[in-house]
Formats: sequence, structure tokens, C-alpha cells
Amino acid sequence: MHPSSRARPGTARRPTRPLVAWVVGLSLGIAMAWAAPGAAAPGPAPPADAGVYRLPLDGPGRVLRPFDPPPRPWLAGHRGVDLSAPADGQVRAPAAGVVSFAGLVAGRGVVSVLHDDGRRSSLEPVSATLPAGTRVVAGDPLGTVAGDAHGGVPGGPALHWGVREGDVYVDPWALLPGRGPVVLLPLP
Repeated sequence: MHPSSRARPGTARRPTRPLVAWVVGLSLGIAMAWAAPGAAAPGPAPPADAGVYRLPLDGPGRVLRPFDPPPRPWLAGHRGVDLSAPADGQVRAPAAGVVSFAGLVAGRGVVSVLHDDGRRSSLEPVSATLPAGTRVVAGDPLGTVAGDAHGGVPGGPALHWGVREGDVYVDPWALLPGRGPVVLLPLP
């Protein structure tokens, strides 16, 4: 060993920079390996009512055309439900969130709400009464059904309600209390 590489008595030898970088890299690698793939960093907890959905219309609601997703994302299908709605009937927020869009799409009035649980509802045809950026709770008025502009639905005027989780459309009807999938529980 070369005399200059020996540590003086009573002093600790400092690790070299490559060793420090290796230790830091190893620590980060271990931390990342422990995290679940695709897991997001924890954020603030959503409000208690974040997952509570209601019909976007008043009354009991009647489905004129059910959710019928296509077998492949690019194929034709029905990516929402069409609900029986009186012309000029009140359209309400299905759950708490923020109005993310209120305007025309292909000549039809559309209102989209980004819900606190991360889902996004889109409703059409709607004459919006709230601008984008408005905070709403379930049941707040968003606008009115814009006549029979959704056309082509047997049974009269209809409100189309579509819901997405990320880029995947889900059945809005299944989000309503008592209308979702049946879950069997074991006997006590």
C-alpha cells in the first residue's frame, strides 16, 4: 500500500465519489423496486362523496339505449347510455368535480365534468349554464337538455351520458347506487 493512501490515525477515510454515486443509485433502485409498477405517488385523499354518482336528470331515469362498448376501441359501439329526457329538462352533475368543458362539439352542446375520483362524464346535447372551471357537487345544475338534438333514439328526446376512466369507457349505469354489478359475499 502506498504511504499516501493510508489514513492518518484518528481520521476516517472518505469514500470516493464513484462509491457514493453507486450507493445512491443502489438506494434509488431498491426504492423503485419496492414501488408497485404503475403506482402513483399518494396524493390528497378524495372527498368522502367522490365516488357517489346520481342520475344526471331528475326523476327515476329510463335507459333508452344501453351501454354497448365495441369489441375493439376503434370499432363502432355505444360508449355511454341514452336516458329518456324531457326537452329543456334540467341536466345535473352526476358526481362532484370540476366542469372541464362546456361548448359545442360537431354542432351539439357538450358538458364534461372531471370528477374527484378521476373519472370524466360527458353529457350531450346540453345547453350549458356553467363555464369550464366551475366546481360542482352531485346534483348541481349544468344546463338543460337541448331539444331532441341527440336524435335517432327510439323513445323521444334523450340525454347521452358517457363516462371514461382514463381512455376506457365504462358503463355509467353501473356507477349508480344499487345498479352496479352484483357482488356475492360469503355467509357470516
